[in-house]
Amino acid sequence: SQLITLLTSFLILVVSINLVQAYDHTTSQLQFIERIEWISGLDIFYYLAVDGISVSLILLTAFINFLIAIYASSEKYAKKSSFLGYFLILEGLLIGTFSAFDSILFYIFFESLLIPLFLIIGIWGGANRKYATLKFFLYTFFGSVLMLISIIYLAKISGSFAIQDFYSVNLSFQEEILILLAFLIGFGIKIPMWPVHTWLPDAHVEAPTSGSVILASVLLKVGGYGMIRFMLPVTTDAGIYLSEYMIYLSLIAIIYISFVAYAQEDMKKLIAYSSVAHMGFVTLGIFTLTQQGIEGGIFQMISHGLVSAALFLCVGVVYERMHTRLIKDYGGVVSVMPKYAIVFMVFALGSLSLPGTSGFIGEFLILMGAFKKSFFVAAVASIGVILGAAYILWLYKRVIFGKIINQDVKKLIDLNNSEIFILWSLAIPILFFGFYPEPLINTIEVSINNLIEVYNLNLENYMVKNK
Repeated sequence: SQLITLLTSFLILVVSINLVQAYDHTTSQLQFIERIEWISGLDIFYYLAVDGISVSLILLTAFINFLIAIYASSEKYAKKSSFLGYFLILEGLLIGTFSAFDSILFYIFFESLLIPLFLIIGIWGGANRKYATLKFFLYTFFGSVLMLISIIYLAKISGSFAIQDFYSVNLSFQEEILILLAFLIGFGIKIPMWPVHTWLPDAHVEAPTSGSVILASVLLKVGGYGMIRFMLPVTTDAGIYLSEYMIYLSLIAIIYISFVAYAQEDMKKLIAYSSVAHMGFVTLGIFTLTQQGIEGGIFQMISHGLVSAALFLCVGVVYERMHTRLIKDYGGVVSVMPKYAIVFMVFALGSLSLPGTSGFIGEFLILMGAFKKSFFVAAVASIGVILGAAYILWLYKRVIFGKIINQDVKKLIDLNNSEIFILWSLAIPILFFGFYPEPLINTIEVSINNLIEVYNLNLENYMVKNK
């Protein structure tokens, strides 16, 4: 079963790399379209395609899943074949979510993501796993039901379930506000935005390491992807009306959650809260409604996918050896695990958005978009960058440096070959995109331009109507 998982995830990664190479990023047209009638009476199609945003997220999904397959094969679990199988199912559903252009098909993929993750945490999670899975399921399911009602309503008006047909629908302002709020709850819980973020730290702490990696690196991105694909082009006027409130919610997530992260005693919980703060930058970028802001939001999603996966793996590596995640149980790790200390440093610097790492490019673009909105918003968001540096360096200092107080630390063994391969596989793209972001920017730019054009067109129509 381990060999099958490794081979399958490797093949999916190879196909995804080929997809990116074959993708023509000079056009905003959908590519590699597959459209087959599925439910004829309701005019629902099995409609898959990709644009630049989809392609980059599909590659991230395939890459992270391949690394999880390598890492998970060394983890010791009962029913290992089922454990690995759920990750392959999850990978298929994630790729489906990022490439579905029929709203019902998107909804089915989006909703089905809950099942394998629910089982991964519920069966192989920690002591409080039942509480964490139930909370995770109820939160995300509640948001999705409202989203389904909106999809059906939009399809009724447009006469089609194709997502792009929703972009030209004429809605009254009240309808737009209600639909935007429904989508916002559905996607906002997935991201998760403040104040509906409380399920995430519980789910992370109870999840096995591989579960945390896929949850932080790819699953949270589905919420941001949904906002860019559905909310901005469909509910443009309501988006402009509510964008200020969304920016303030994002700023609260960035600042307040950074303080919450700083107060944590458990390494995994600290990194889980840092995910909420970093995704606050993503929603801030999206709701600046500017080219740079949205581009920065997508860049930050990819960068955070790599960095958060790496940080959770770093916690997993020492947890496997010490069976504790409490920061106070560590200290002086550098003297016994120097290779580990080096890669952990790269990821800590990526998390605090040091120039030369991918995190810097994403946050820089988001802050540029925020400056266009207002100086105050950009200034507050900049404080979030400083707070992010504070908690991640505080974590690094306490775990890696200092005297060895706990005798168990002296018995630690440095990274083995497979851990070195996995962690450096994540470190290289973080550094590469930090110095040379152009390939990723080029891939997403034309697709974002296209969405901004749709958005501006809707805005003009709105202005004409309300003259």
